[in-house]
Amino acid sequence: MLEKSDSIIARLIKEEIKRERETINLIASENYVSKNVLSAVGSILTNKYAEGYPGRRYYDGCENIDEIESVAIRRALRLFKAEHANVQPHAGSQANMAVYLSVLKPGDVILGMDLASGGHLTHGTKINFSGTIFKPFYYGVNRETEQLDYDEIFEIAQRTKPRMIICGASAYPRLIDFKRFYEMAKNVGAYLCADIAHIAGLIVAGLHPSPVAYAEFVTGTTHKTLRGPRGGFILCKREFAQLIDKAVFPGIQGGPLMHVIAGKAVAFKEAMGRKFRLYQKNVVSNCSFMAKGFVEMGYRLVSGGTDNHLLLLDLRNKKITGDVAQKVLGSVGITVNKNVIPFDPLPPNIASGIRIGTAAITTRGMGKTEIKKILEFIDEALSASDKISELRHIKKRVKRFASQFPIYAE
Repeated sequence: MLEKSDSIIARLIKEEIKRERETINLIASENYVSKNVLSAVGSILTNKYAEGYPGRRYYDGCENIDEIESVAIRRALRLFKAEHANVQPHAGSQANMAVYLSVLKPGDVILGMDLASGGHLTHGTKINFSGTIFKPFYYGVNRETEQLDYDEIFEIAQRTKPRMIICGASAYPRLIDFKRFYEMAKNVGAYLCADIAHIAGLIVAGLHPSPVAYAEFVTGTTHKTLRGPRGGFILCKREFAQLIDKAVFPGIQGGPLMHVIAGKAVAFKEAMGRKFRLYQKNVVSNCSFMAKGFVEMGYRLVSGGTDNHLLLLDLRNKKITGDVAQKVLGSVGITVNKNVIPFDPLPPNIASGIRIGTAAITTRGMGKTEIKKILEFIDEALSASDKISELRHIKKRVKRFASQFPIYAE
């Protein structure tokens, strides 16, 4: 039907299906949803406006919508063992904004992880709302270990007296000690917000400590390791429930995207199964195996390794920038993203490293045998970065290889 009514969009969707099938996705913040999630997100629920919350809508005709959102909330609470959940945020950034605005005032001091050390834009970066509405201070990683130094972070917290401490990361390959963050937050009288956008799936599977017992607020996304539709969510202590709900609506959003919330509900149910937990174990195992492979080939890993689903390659010893590496690998059908490394001498638009994740390839059924092949492709491509004919040959091999694997979660 779409092909007849809008051939341009139909063609581009087909092209995207083809691209995803024929390429290797190593972007740490991406994944593939199941056919059931796709079905929910592409459903007739997109028609319905539902400003408000279950039982308290501003529009009539929400009886089915109310139940769908209620199911999503119940599943989120069960999955994360939380006291309150809001599943309406359109994205992780909106989830963070709602949390900040629920208890902070403009100009309040916040303390978050520096972007260059692995933090996120919404953790206080000055070009982001979080760094313009509030007064941001930052903590980073130790120069030698390239890991979080909790004693140093505590000293910064004592000095800056933040109203809120934000922990969690966008490009940090190690475990995060949420209990330590809780202890320092209590010591300085700050709220604690844990951003688990990247590691939500690992937490569900028991492969990463959970912040739910410690932090007043936990934010996350459903589309990374949790393997659901693109969207955000908030967990909080019961005493902050009303403040959070008001901050989301009518605070920063209008009508929730009910087709996406239905997809979240489906993904939450999928994440409760044994199959999902096995998948997460494979994600971490694959990432560890890939990290060792890179080291054996002479690549330097930021922090020396990984504990989760991602790793950071420092490419300086390979005499290539992150920007060039991203373009070269993209030209052969391997998608990664350039990424600054701690204490990076290069600006973010060039960067000295690339970030690599294993969530997406693990969803497609790839394991250690396939990772050996992927490592070979990457090393060959980066070694032949200026040899067009060799890159074309590698691209053909990547296409044949990737086309063997499905692009949806089972």
